[in-house]
Amino acid sequence: MIEDLSSAVAVVTGGASGIGRSVALALALEGVRVVLADINDERLGEVVTQISQAGGTAVAQHCDVSLDEDVQALHDAALERFGRVEIVMNNVGVLALGAPEAIPIEAWKRVIDVNLLSVVRAIRVFLPEMFERGTGHFVNTASTAGLWAYAADRLPYSACKAAVFSISEALALYCAPHGVGVTCLCPGPVRTNIAEQVQVFGDLAPMQAPPLPTIEPDTVGPMVIEAIRTNRFLVPTHPEVPDILRERAADPDAFVAAQVARLGG
Repeated sequence: MIEDLSSAVAVVTGGASGIGRSVALALALEGVRVVLADINDERLGEVVTQISQAGGTAVAQHCDVSLDEDVQALHDAALERFGRVEIVMNNVGVLALGAPEAIPIEAWKRVIDVNLLSVVRAIRVFLPEMFERGTGHFVNTASTAGLWAYAADRLPYSACKAAVFSISEALALYCAPHGVGVTCLCPGPVRTNIAEQVQVFGDLAPMQAPPLPTIEPDTVGPMVIEAIRTNRFLVPTHPEVPDILRERAADPDAFVAAQVARLGG
């Protein structure tokens, strides 16, 4: 567990807005030096300025997480500036919407490359040094869409977020003996900028969402801070999620039937 964050260094991908921005600001308020990564340089600069004005330390690094060389450059820049990285948050996400038969393979590949393989890339470059120091923490952003199928209009996204959850769980088993923690953040509806990254294919019915209230991203940062401090694995943003998962586990057939009925099937 990293109980004292005041001397830590964190890398946050997707840090220019939404949940990434919220977590970066929360970390900086705890004294963490933050390396913000994103493809939106203007927004990156705005968040760095916010953190600096609040008395924190942050630097920006342009990074396309679908590129091996950009993730490696992010690692190298963080080490060059701060000498080490204790916390890595993998938080980039894109969305392809449409009927399952309407979403082309190229869209599947894009979502897999950004949402799933970006996590793999970060693990590969940041994990070895965490093991050498015997401390560190990964925060991987999955989704409630990866915990249960509340919609049928985002199969690539749901598949990748389920995979992020599974990777995180297995990674936690692997990392625990080496002093490295893993948290899987599973947001429900959170007001973010992901709509800017949406690709829509075919005629789309009204967007399907889980039966949960929409919350503001600023509420998520403190949840992540607490999870890092306590080495908590699963962090849903909504308190209703555990009960939903228990219902699903108790009777999967009845649960799926209820989802079909909810969607008007």
